[in-house]
Amino acid sequence: MGRKSLSFALFFGVALGLCFSAKAQDAKSVLQSASKAMGDVKSIQYSGSGQLGILGQAFTPGGAWPINDIKSYTRTIDYGSKSAKEEMTLVEPTPIRKGGGGPFAGEQKQVNLVSGQYAWNQPGNAAQPAIAAAEERQLQIWLTPHGFLKAAMENNATAKKGNGGTVVSFTEGKFKVNGTIDAQGMVTKTATWLPNPVLGDMPVETTYSGYKDFNGVKFPTMIAQKEGGSPVLDLTVSDVRANADLALTVPDNVKAAKIAPVNVTNQKLADGVWFLAGGTHNSVLVEFPNYAVMIESPLNDARAMGIMAEAKKLIPEKPIKYLINTHDHFDHAGGVRAWVPEGATIITQEMNKPFYDQAWKAPRTLEPDHLAQNPKKATFITFKDKYVLSDGGRELDIYRLPGDIHNAVMSLVYLPKEKILVEADDFTPPPPNASGSPGPRSHAGTVLLYEDVQKMKLDVATIAPLHGFVVPFAELQKAASTEVSTASK
Repeated sequence: MGRKSLSFALFFGVALGLCFSAKAQDAKSVLQSASKAMGDVKSIQYSGSGQLGILGQAFTPGGAWPINDIKSYTRTIDYGSKSAKEEMTLVEPTPIRKGGGGPFAGEQKQVNLVSGQYAWNQPGNAAQPAIAAAEERQLQIWLTPHGFLKAAMENNATAKKGNGGTVVSFTEGKFKVNGTIDAQGMVTKTATWLPNPVLGDMPVETTYSGYKDFNGVKFPTMIAQKEGGSPVLDLTVSDVRANADLALTVPDNVKAAKIAPVNVTNQKLADGVWFLAGGTHNSVLVEFPNYAVMIESPLNDARAMGIMAEAKKLIPEKPIKYLINTHDHFDHAGGVRAWVPEGATIITQEMNKPFYDQAWKAPRTLEPDHLAQNPKKATFITFKDKYVLSDGGRELDIYRLPGDIHNAVMSLVYLPKEKILVEADDFTPPPPNASGSPGPRSHAGTVLLYEDVQKMKLDVATIAPLHGFVVPFAELQKAASTEVSTASK
Protein backbone atom coordinates (compact mmCIF):
# COMPACT_ATOMS: atom_id res chain seq x y z
CA MET A 1 0.00 0.00 0.00
CA GLY A 2 1.30 3.46 -0.88
CA ARG A 3 2.01 6.13 1.74
CA LYS A 4 -0.96 8.27 0.64
CA SER A 5 -3.31 5.33 0.68
CA LEU A 6 -2.09 4.30 4.12
CA SER A 7 -2.52 7.85 5.44
CA PHE A 8 -6.05 8.03 4.02
CA ALA A 9 -6.95 4.67 5.57
CA LEU A 10 -5.65 5.77 8.96
CA PHE A 11 -7.51 9.08 8.70
CA PHE A 12 -10.73 7.32 7.67
CA GLY A 13 -10.43 4.82 10.52
CA VAL A 14 -9.85 7.55 13.10
CA ALA A 15 -12.73 9.62 11.70
CA LEU A 16 -15.04 6.60 11.77
CA GLY A 17 -14.05 5.80 15.33
CA LEU A 18 -14.66 9.40 16.37
CA CYS A 19 -18.05 9.25 14.65
CA PHE A 20 -19.09 6.16 16.61
CA SER A 21 -17.67 7.65 19.80
CA ALA A 22 -19.64 10.84 19.22
CA LYS A 23 -22.84 8.86 18.67
CA ALA A 24 -22.25 6.91 21.86
CA GLN A 25 -21.48 10.13 23.72
CA ASP A 26 -24.64 11.75 22.31
CA ALA A 27 -26.66 8.74 23.47
CA LYS A 28 -25.13 8.92 26.94
CA SER A 29 -26.00 12.58 27.39
CA VAL A 30 -29.54 12.01 26.08
CA LEU A 31 -30.03 9.10 28.46
CA GLN A 32 -28.62 11.00 31.42
CA SER A 33 -30.92 13.94 30.72
CA ALA A 34 -33.92 11.63 30.33
CA SER A 35 -33.10 9.81 33.57
CA LYS A 36 -32.92 13.12 35.37
CA ALA A 37 -36.20 14.32 33.83
CA MET A 38 -38.11 11.09 34.55
CA GLY A 39 -36.50 10.36 37.91
CA ASP A 40 -34.01 7.60 38.55
CA VAL A 41 -35.55 4.60 40.34
CA LYS A 42 -34.32 1.22 41.51
CA SER A 43 -37.74 -0.34 41.18
CA ILE A 44 -41.26 0.67 40.23
CA GLN A 45 -44.83 -0.48 40.67
CA TYR A 46 -47.73 0.67 38.55
CA SER A 47 -51.40 -0.22 38.66
CA GLY A 48 -54.45 0.34 36.53
CA SER A 49 -57.05 -1.28 34.31
CA GLY A 50 -57.67 -1.71 30.61
CA GLN A 51 -57.76 -4.39 27.94
CA LEU A 52 -55.67 -7.41 27.01
CA GLY A 53 -55.38 -8.72 23.44
CA ILE A 54 -54.87 -12.46 22.89
CA LEU A 55 -52.00 -12.85 20.41
CA GLY A 56 -52.64 -15.05 17.38
CA GLN A 57 -56.33 -15.70 18.13
CA ALA A 58 -58.08 -13.36 15.67
CA PHE A 59 -61.62 -14.12 14.60
CA THR A 60 -60.75 -13.56 10.94
CA PRO A 61 -57.40 -14.37 9.27
CA GLY A 62 -55.20 -11.30 9.56
CA GLY A 63 -57.68 -9.53 11.85
CA ALA A 64 -57.14 -7.87 15.24
CA TRP A 65 -56.50 -10.00 18.30
CA PRO A 66 -59.63 -10.56 20.42
CA ILE A 67 -59.91 -8.54 23.61
CA ASN A 68 -60.59 -9.41 27.24
CA ASP A 69 -61.11 -6.75 29.89
CA ILE A 70 -58.51 -6.14 32.59
CA LYS A 71 -60.44 -5.46 35.79
CA SER A 72 -57.29 -4.78 37.78
CA TYR A 73 -53.58 -4.77 36.96
CA THR A 74 -50.40 -4.34 38.99
CA ARG A 75 -46.85 -4.76 37.78
CA THR A 76 -43.82 -4.50 40.05
CA ILE A 77 -40.29 -4.40 38.61
CA ASP A 78 -36.94 -4.50 40.38
CA TYR A 79 -34.35 -3.47 37.82
CA GLY A 80 -31.26 -4.48 39.78
CA SER A 81 -32.33 -8.09 40.26
CA LYS A 82 -33.95 -8.25 36.80
CA SER A 83 -37.20 -9.36 38.37
CA ALA A 84 -40.86 -8.60 37.70
CA LYS A 85 -44.25 -9.61 39.04
CA GLU A 86 -47.36 -9.02 36.96
CA GLU A 87 -50.76 -9.49 38.60
CA MET A 88 -54.06 -9.10 36.76
CA THR A 89 -57.71 -10.01 37.01
CA LEU A 90 -59.41 -10.62 33.67
CA VAL A 91 -63.06 -10.88 32.67
CA GLU A 92 -64.49 -11.79 29.28
CA PRO A 93 -66.64 -9.04 27.76
CA THR A 94 -70.42 -9.18 27.51
CA PRO A 95 -71.99 -10.00 25.09
CA ILE A 96 -69.88 -13.03 24.20
CA ARG A 97 -66.98 -11.96 22.00
CA LYS A 98 -65.71 -13.76 18.92
CA GLY A 99 -62.22 -15.17 18.42
CA GLY A 100 -59.97 -17.54 20.33
CA GLY A 101 -58.08 -17.66 23.58
CA GLY A 102 -58.73 -20.03 26.46
CA PRO A 103 -62.31 -19.54 27.69
CA PHE A 104 -63.04 -19.12 31.39
CA ALA A 105 -65.96 -18.46 33.70
CA GLY A 106 -66.23 -15.38 35.92
CA GLU A 107 -62.87 -13.83 36.76
CA GLN A 108 -59.46 -15.17 35.80
CA LYS A 109 -56.56 -14.21 38.04
CA GLN A 110 -53.05 -14.35 36.66
CA VAL A 111 -49.72 -13.94 38.46
CA ASN A 112 -46.77 -13.98 36.05
CA LEU A 113 -43.23 -13.77 37.39
CA VAL A 114 -39.66 -13.62 36.17
CA SER A 115 -36.36 -13.41 38.02
CA GLY A 116 -33.22 -13.52 35.92
CA GLN A 117 -33.37 -16.60 33.71
CA TYR A 118 -36.36 -18.13 35.52
CA ALA A 119 -40.04 -17.58 34.83
CA TRP A 120 -43.10 -19.05 36.47
CA ASN A 121 -46.82 -18.52 37.01
CA GLN A 122 -48.49 -18.63 40.39
CA PRO A 123 -52.28 -18.34 40.16
CA GLY A 124 -52.55 -20.25 43.46
CA ASN A 125 -50.10 -21.55 46.03
CA ALA A 126 -48.21 -23.83 43.65
CA ALA A 127 -45.61 -22.36 41.29
CA GLN A 128 -45.93 -23.43 37.66
CA PRO A 129 -42.66 -23.23 35.68
CA ALA A 130 -42.96 -21.14 32.51
CA ILE A 131 -39.62 -21.84 30.85
CA ALA A 132 -40.66 -20.69 27.38
CA ALA A 133 -41.83 -17.32 28.72
CA ALA A 134 -38.58 -16.35 30.49
CA GLU A 135 -36.87 -14.67 27.56
CA GLU A 136 -39.81 -12.44 26.65
CA ARG A 137 -40.64 -11.52 30.24
CA GLN A 138 -37.03 -10.50 30.83
CA LEU A 139 -37.04 -8.41 27.65
CA GLN A 140 -40.32 -6.74 28.65
CA ILE A 141 -38.55 -5.28 31.71
CA TRP A 142 -36.28 -3.29 29.39
CA LEU A 143 -39.19 -2.10 27.25
CA THR A 144 -40.63 -0.07 30.15
CA PRO A 145 -39.64 3.64 30.23
CA HIS A 146 -37.18 3.47 33.13
CA GLY A 147 -36.01 -0.01 32.14
CA PHE A 148 -35.22 1.21 28.64
CA LEU A 149 -33.00 3.98 29.97
CA LYS A 150 -31.10 1.60 32.25
CA ALA A 151 -30.59 -1.06 29.55
CA ALA A 152 -29.50 1.55 27.01
CA MET A 153 -26.88 2.93 29.44
CA GLU A 154 -25.50 -0.59 30.00
CA ASN A 155 -25.41 -1.68 26.36
CA ASN A 156 -23.42 1.01 24.51
CA ALA A 157 -26.47 2.63 22.91
CA THR A 158 -26.30 4.90 19.90
CA ALA A 159 -28.52 7.88 19.15
CA LYS A 160 -29.87 9.69 16.11
CA LYS A 161 -32.57 12.21 15.37
CA GLY A 162 -35.93 10.73 14.44
CA ASN A 163 -39.63 11.42 14.31
CA GLY A 164 -40.81 12.65 17.67
CA GLY A 165 -37.37 13.11 19.21
CA THR A 166 -34.13 11.16 19.59
CA VAL A 167 -34.08 7.49 18.65
CA VAL A 168 -31.80 5.50 20.94
CA SER A 169 -30.81 1.97 19.93
CA PHE A 170 -29.00 -0.89 21.63
CA THR A 171 -28.78 -4.68 21.59
CA GLU A 172 -29.83 -6.79 24.57
CA GLY A 173 -28.65 -10.34 23.94
CA LYS A 174 -30.00 -11.26 20.50
CA PHE A 175 -32.65 -8.54 20.57
CA LYS A 176 -32.28 -5.13 19.00
CA VAL A 177 -34.22 -2.47 20.89
CA ASN A 178 -35.11 1.03 19.70
CA GLY A 179 -36.70 3.78 21.75
CA THR A 180 -37.79 7.36 21.21
CA ILE A 181 -37.09 10.09 23.78
CA ASP A 182 -38.93 13.38 23.24
CA ALA A 183 -37.76 16.94 23.86
CA GLN A 184 -38.95 16.80 27.48
CA GLY A 185 -36.83 13.71 28.14
CA MET A 186 -39.76 11.29 28.27
CA VAL A 187 -39.58 7.82 26.69
CA THR A 188 -42.56 7.82 24.31
CA LYS A 189 -41.97 4.58 22.41
CA THR A 190 -39.97 1.35 22.52
CA ALA A 191 -39.73 -1.25 19.78
CA THR A 192 -38.15 -4.65 19.28
CA TRP A 193 -38.81 -8.02 17.63
CA LEU A 194 -39.67 -11.42 19.09
CA PRO A 195 -39.53 -14.81 17.33
CA ASN A 196 -42.93 -16.25 16.45
CA PRO A 197 -43.67 -19.55 14.62
CA VAL A 198 -46.25 -17.89 12.36
CA LEU A 199 -45.08 -14.28 12.03
CA GLY A 200 -41.31 -14.83 12.10
CA ASP A 201 -39.47 -11.80 13.52
CA MET A 202 -42.62 -10.29 15.06
CA PRO A 203 -42.62 -6.53 15.79
CA VAL A 204 -43.37 -5.47 19.36
CA GLU A 205 -44.15 -1.76 19.73
CA THR A 206 -45.07 0.02 22.96
CA THR A 207 -46.18 3.64 23.17
CA TYR A 208 -46.24 5.74 26.33
CA SER A 209 -48.28 8.93 26.73
CA GLY A 210 -49.98 11.14 29.28
CA TYR A 211 -46.94 11.44 31.53
CA LYS A 212 -47.71 12.57 35.06
CA ASP A 213 -45.65 13.31 38.15
CA PHE A 214 -46.07 10.63 40.82
CA ASN A 215 -44.25 11.94 43.89
CA GLY A 216 -41.24 13.10 41.92
CA VAL A 217 -41.21 10.33 39.32
CA LYS A 218 -42.61 10.85 35.82
CA PHE A 219 -44.57 7.91 34.45
CA PRO A 220 -47.08 7.51 31.61
CA THR A 221 -50.76 7.16 32.41
CA MET A 222 -51.43 5.44 29.07
CA ILE A 223 -49.53 2.33 27.91
CA ALA A 224 -50.35 0.68 24.58
CA GLN A 225 -48.46 -2.33 23.27
CA LYS A 226 -48.86 -4.05 19.92
CA GLU A 227 -47.48 -7.42 18.85
CA GLY A 228 -47.69 -8.40 15.22
CA GLY A 229 -49.37 -5.06 14.47
CA SER A 230 -52.38 -5.58 16.75
CA PRO A 231 -52.96 -4.45 20.37
CA VAL A 232 -52.05 -6.88 23.16
CA LEU A 233 -52.20 -4.34 26.01
CA ASP A 234 -54.09 -1.09 26.47
CA LEU A 235 -53.59 0.09 30.05
CA THR A 236 -54.76 3.19 31.87
CA VAL A 237 -52.40 3.74 34.79
CA SER A 238 -53.98 5.11 37.97
CA ASP A 239 -51.22 4.70 40.54
CA VAL A 240 -47.40 4.55 40.54
CA ARG A 241 -45.01 3.82 43.41
CA ALA A 242 -41.28 4.39 43.00
CA ASN A 243 -38.78 2.08 44.68
CA ALA A 244 -41.43 -0.46 45.67
CA ASP A 245 -40.21 -3.64 47.34
CA LEU A 246 -39.96 -6.82 45.27
CA ALA A 247 -37.95 -9.68 46.73
CA LEU A 248 -38.63 -12.79 44.66
CA THR A 249 -37.35 -16.22 45.64
CA VAL A 250 -37.26 -18.63 42.73
CA PRO A 251 -39.08 -21.83 43.78
CA ASP A 252 -37.02 -25.02 43.72
CA ASN A 253 -39.30 -26.70 41.16
CA VAL A 254 -38.84 -23.72 38.85
CA LYS A 255 -35.05 -23.91 39.15
CA ALA A 256 -35.14 -27.63 38.40
CA ALA A 257 -37.57 -27.40 35.47
CA LYS A 258 -36.38 -28.35 31.99
CA ILE A 259 -38.10 -28.05 28.65
CA ALA A 260 -39.77 -31.41 28.20
CA PRO A 261 -39.03 -33.33 25.00
CA VAL A 262 -41.86 -33.56 22.49
CA ASN A 263 -44.08 -36.47 23.39
CA VAL A 264 -46.31 -38.03 20.73
CA THR A 265 -48.60 -40.94 21.50
CA ASN A 266 -50.85 -42.79 19.08
CA GLN A 267 -54.31 -44.27 19.49
CA LYS A 268 -55.82 -46.33 16.69
CA LEU A 269 -59.36 -45.12 15.98
CA ALA A 270 -60.03 -47.33 12.95
CA ASP A 271 -58.06 -49.17 10.27
CA GLY A 272 -55.62 -46.59 8.91
CA VAL A 273 -56.71 -43.82 11.30
CA TRP A 274 -54.62 -42.77 14.32
CA PHE A 275 -55.13 -40.09 16.96
CA LEU A 276 -51.75 -38.47 17.76
CA ALA A 277 -51.72 -36.96 21.24
CA GLY A 278 -49.26 -36.68 24.12
CA GLY A 279 -49.37 -32.91 24.63
CA THR A 280 -51.74 -29.96 24.74
CA HIS A 281 -52.68 -30.29 21.05
CA ASN A 282 -53.59 -33.31 18.94
CA SER A 283 -53.36 -34.37 15.30
CA VAL A 284 -54.97 -37.17 13.30
CA LEU A 285 -53.16 -39.35 10.75
CA VAL A 286 -55.21 -40.93 7.94
CA GLU A 287 -53.85 -43.57 5.58
CA PHE A 288 -54.81 -43.75 1.90
CA PRO A 289 -53.68 -46.45 -0.59
CA ASN A 290 -50.55 -44.63 -1.79
CA TYR A 291 -50.07 -41.76 0.64
CA ALA A 292 -51.11 -40.38 4.03
CA VAL A 293 -52.87 -37.25 5.26
CA MET A 294 -52.09 -35.35 8.46
CA ILE A 295 -54.88 -33.34 10.06
CA GLU A 296 -53.37 -30.36 11.92
CA SER A 297 -49.77 -29.46 12.71
CA PRO A 298 -49.96 -27.33 15.85
CA LEU A 299 -47.63 -25.20 17.95
CA ASN A 300 -44.21 -25.12 16.26
CA ASP A 301 -41.51 -26.94 14.31
CA ALA A 302 -40.64 -29.20 17.24
CA ARG A 303 -44.19 -30.55 17.45
CA ALA A 304 -44.35 -30.88 13.67
CA MET A 305 -41.17 -32.95 13.61
CA GLY A 306 -42.54 -35.11 16.40
CA ILE A 307 -45.75 -36.01 14.59
CA MET A 308 -43.81 -36.53 11.34
CA ALA A 309 -41.60 -39.06 13.11
CA GLU A 310 -44.61 -40.84 14.61
CA ALA A 311 -46.29 -41.00 11.21
CA LYS A 312 -43.18 -42.61 9.70
CA LYS A 313 -43.24 -45.25 12.44
CA LEU A 314 -46.91 -46.03 11.76
CA ILE A 315 -46.79 -45.86 7.95
CA PRO A 316 -43.09 -46.01 7.00
CA GLU A 317 -43.66 -46.70 3.31
CA LYS A 318 -46.07 -43.84 2.52
CA PRO A 319 -45.34 -40.12 2.20
CA ILE A 320 -47.62 -37.55 3.79
CA LYS A 321 -49.07 -35.91 0.72
CA TYR A 322 -51.48 -33.47 2.38
CA LEU A 323 -51.56 -31.44 5.57
CA ILE A 324 -55.03 -30.22 6.55
CA ASN A 325 -55.08 -26.99 8.56
CA THR A 326 -58.36 -26.29 10.40
CA HIS A 327 -57.79 -22.57 11.05
CA ASP A 328 -55.14 -19.89 11.34
CA HIS A 329 -54.88 -19.48 15.13
CA PHE A 330 -51.21 -19.58 16.01
CA ASP A 331 -51.41 -22.59 18.32
CA HIS A 332 -52.92 -24.57 15.42
CA ALA A 333 -50.86 -23.05 12.59
CA GLY A 334 -47.42 -22.80 14.21
CA GLY A 335 -46.24 -26.10 12.73
CA VAL A 336 -47.67 -25.70 9.22
CA ARG A 337 -44.53 -24.25 7.61
CA ALA A 338 -42.48 -27.31 8.57
CA TRP A 339 -44.36 -29.46 6.04
CA VAL A 340 -43.45 -27.33 3.03
CA PRO A 341 -39.83 -28.59 2.70
CA GLU A 342 -41.20 -32.13 3.11
CA GLY A 343 -43.24 -31.72 -0.07
CA ALA A 344 -46.70 -31.79 1.51
CA THR A 345 -49.55 -29.74 0.02
CA ILE A 346 -51.45 -27.63 2.54
CA ILE A 347 -55.24 -27.84 2.42
CA THR A 348 -56.98 -24.92 4.12
CA GLN A 349 -59.98 -22.62 3.75
CA GLU A 350 -59.46 -20.00 1.04
CA MET A 351 -59.34 -17.01 3.42
CA ASN A 352 -56.31 -18.44 5.23
CA LYS A 353 -53.97 -18.52 2.23
CA PRO A 354 -53.52 -14.72 1.78
CA PHE A 355 -52.75 -14.46 5.49
CA TYR A 356 -50.13 -17.21 5.31
CA ASP A 357 -48.64 -15.77 2.12
CA GLN A 358 -48.15 -12.41 3.82
CA ALA A 359 -47.04 -13.71 7.22
CA TRP A 360 -44.49 -16.11 5.75
CA LYS A 361 -42.72 -13.29 3.89
CA ALA A 362 -41.36 -11.93 7.19
CA PRO A 363 -37.68 -12.52 7.99
CA ARG A 364 -36.84 -15.26 10.51
CA THR A 365 -33.44 -14.25 11.81
CA LEU A 366 -34.12 -14.68 15.54
CA GLU A 367 -35.14 -18.35 15.29
CA PRO A 368 -34.77 -19.71 11.73
CA ASP A 369 -37.26 -22.55 11.27
CA HIS A 370 -37.22 -25.63 9.02
CA LEU A 371 -38.58 -23.75 6.02
CA ALA A 372 -36.23 -20.80 6.52
CA GLN A 373 -33.29 -23.21 6.47
CA ASN A 374 -34.71 -25.21 3.54
CA PRO A 375 -36.52 -22.66 1.35
CA LYS A 376 -39.25 -23.97 -0.90
CA LYS A 377 -42.41 -22.51 -2.38
CA ALA A 378 -45.51 -23.63 -0.54
CA THR A 379 -48.27 -25.46 -2.43
CA PHE A 380 -51.84 -24.88 -1.32
CA ILE A 381 -55.24 -26.36 -2.09
CA THR A 382 -57.98 -24.01 -0.90
CA PHE A 383 -61.74 -24.39 -0.67
CA LYS A 384 -64.72 -22.22 0.16
CA ASP A 385 -67.22 -24.45 1.96
CA LYS A 386 -66.26 -28.10 1.34
CA TYR A 387 -63.41 -30.22 0.00
CA VAL A 388 -63.36 -34.00 -0.47
CA LEU A 389 -60.42 -36.41 -0.65
CA SER A 390 -61.49 -39.78 -2.02
CA ASP A 391 -59.15 -42.60 -3.00
CA GLY A 392 -59.20 -46.39 -2.80
CA GLY A 393 -62.48 -46.62 -0.94
CA ARG A 394 -61.56 -44.06 1.72
CA GLU A 395 -63.30 -40.67 1.86
CA LEU A 396 -62.33 -37.64 3.91
CA ASP A 397 -64.62 -34.57 3.91
CA ILE A 398 -63.55 -31.09 5.01
CA TYR A 399 -66.29 -28.59 5.88
CA ARG A 400 -66.18 -24.95 6.78
CA LEU A 401 -68.30 -24.40 9.89
CA PRO A 402 -70.84 -21.64 9.21
CA GLY A 403 -71.47 -19.25 12.09
CA ASP A 404 -68.52 -20.42 14.18
CA ILE A 405 -67.65 -17.89 16.91
CA HIS A 406 -64.10 -19.14 17.53
CA ASN A 407 -62.86 -18.51 13.99
CA ALA A 408 -64.72 -17.18 10.96
CA VAL A 409 -63.40 -19.90 8.66
CA MET A 410 -63.09 -22.76 11.12
CA SER A 411 -63.05 -26.17 9.42
CA LEU A 412 -63.81 -29.65 10.64
CA VAL A 413 -62.93 -33.03 9.11
CA TYR A 414 -65.34 -35.95 8.78
CA LEU A 415 -64.61 -39.56 7.89
CA PRO A 416 -68.03 -40.90 6.81
CA LYS A 417 -67.17 -44.59 6.66
CA GLU A 418 -65.56 -44.55 10.11
CA LYS A 419 -68.09 -41.99 11.49
CA ILE A 420 -65.25 -39.98 13.02
CA LEU A 421 -65.44 -36.18 13.46
CA VAL A 422 -62.21 -34.19 13.91
CA GLU A 423 -62.81 -30.72 15.34
CA ALA A 424 -60.78 -27.94 16.94
CA ASP A 425 -61.63 -25.71 19.91
CA ASP A 426 -65.43 -25.74 19.73
CA PHE A 427 -65.64 -28.80 21.96
CA THR A 428 -62.83 -29.81 24.30
CA PRO A 429 -63.86 -32.89 26.28
CA PRO A 430 -62.89 -32.35 29.92
CA PRO A 431 -60.82 -34.95 31.75
CA PRO A 432 -62.68 -37.43 33.95
CA ASN A 433 -64.08 -35.97 37.20
CA ALA A 434 -63.33 -32.42 36.07
CA SER A 435 -65.21 -29.72 37.96
CA GLY A 436 -66.22 -26.19 37.10
CA SER A 437 -67.49 -24.59 33.92
CA PRO A 438 -65.32 -23.36 31.03
CA GLY A 439 -67.67 -20.41 30.70
CA PRO A 440 -70.38 -19.09 28.40
CA ARG A 441 -68.15 -18.60 25.32
CA SER A 442 -67.01 -22.21 25.37
CA HIS A 443 -70.58 -23.45 25.86
CA ALA A 444 -71.84 -21.30 22.99
CA GLY A 445 -69.19 -22.77 20.67
CA THR A 446 -70.13 -26.30 21.68
CA VAL A 447 -73.82 -25.66 21.04
CA LEU A 448 -73.08 -24.19 17.61
CA LEU A 449 -70.89 -27.17 16.71
CA TYR A 450 -73.62 -29.62 17.67
CA GLU A 451 -76.22 -27.67 15.70
CA ASP A 452 -73.97 -27.54 12.63
CA VAL A 453 -73.37 -31.29 12.75
CA GLN A 454 -77.13 -31.82 12.84
CA LYS A 455 -77.75 -29.42 9.96
CA MET A 456 -75.06 -31.11 7.86
CA LYS A 457 -76.64 -34.48 8.69
CA LEU A 458 -73.32 -36.05 9.64
CA ASP A 459 -73.60 -39.50 11.16
CA VAL A 460 -70.99 -39.26 13.92
CA ALA A 461 -70.03 -41.97 16.39
CA THR A 462 -66.67 -40.65 17.62
CA ILE A 463 -65.27 -37.20 18.36
CA ALA A 464 -61.49 -36.87 17.83
CA PRO A 465 -60.87 -33.38 19.27
CA LEU A 466 -57.70 -31.44 18.57
CA HIS A 467 -57.62 -30.65 22.30
CA GLY A 468 -58.53 -33.22 24.93
CA PHE A 469 -59.52 -36.86 24.65
CA VAL A 470 -61.36 -39.07 22.15
CA VAL A 471 -64.97 -39.44 23.26
CA PRO A 472 -68.23 -40.83 21.87
CA PHE A 473 -70.56 -38.41 20.11
CA ALA A 474 -72.92 -38.65 23.08
CA GLU A 475 -70.47 -36.50 25.06
CA LEU A 476 -70.92 -33.64 22.59
CA GLN A 477 -74.69 -34.06 22.80
CA LYS A 478 -74.51 -33.93 26.59
CA ALA A 479 -72.25 -30.86 26.67
CA ALA A 480 -74.41 -28.98 24.17
CA SER A 481 -77.59 -29.64 26.11
CA THR A 482 -76.17 -28.77 29.53
CA GLU A 483 -77.09 -25.31 30.78
CA VAL A 484 -74.11 -23.09 31.50
CA SER A 485 -74.11 -22.25 35.20
CA THR A 486 -75.29 -18.88 36.46
CA ALA A 487 -71.89 -18.28 38.05
CA SER A 488 -70.21 -18.39 34.64
CA LYS A 489 -72.59 -16.03 32.88
